[in-house]
Amino acid sequence: MRLKPLTLVLALGCLGAVSACTRSSSTNAGAPAAPVPVTTLEVTNQDFLDMDIYVISAPIGTRLRLGTARGNTTTKLTIPESVLLSGGTPLKFLADPVGRTRTSVSSSIVVNRGDIVTLRIPPG
Repeated sequence: MRLKPLTLVLALGCLGAVSACTRSSSTNAGAPAAPVPVTTLEVTNQDFLDMDIYVISAPIGTRLRLGTARGNTTTKLTIPESVLLSGGTPLKFLADPVGRTRTSVSSSIVVNRGDIVTLRIPPG
């Protein structure tokens, strides 16, 4: 018995649809994705003034605001992945007191993904 071409096409189409439904979408289905390491800046502000904290990418020189470190507290801020290059990235950190003009800039430091950088702002 010979199948008609249309019947053969429909049969192959149904077989393809059934096999596509049973296939896993990836070879590592069920395996968790590797976590992206978070790069953190820990600011210990020993001054009474709140400080706006910025990161300056040394090769480019652009300034990006990370957040505010309240006076007499320790604040954890995340350094965005967009600032970090592959390998180590030289960065500077800027502390700008809210309502004042005494801005301080740190020296350049090489930061890698996943690092925890500590910045201490002394009193007065």
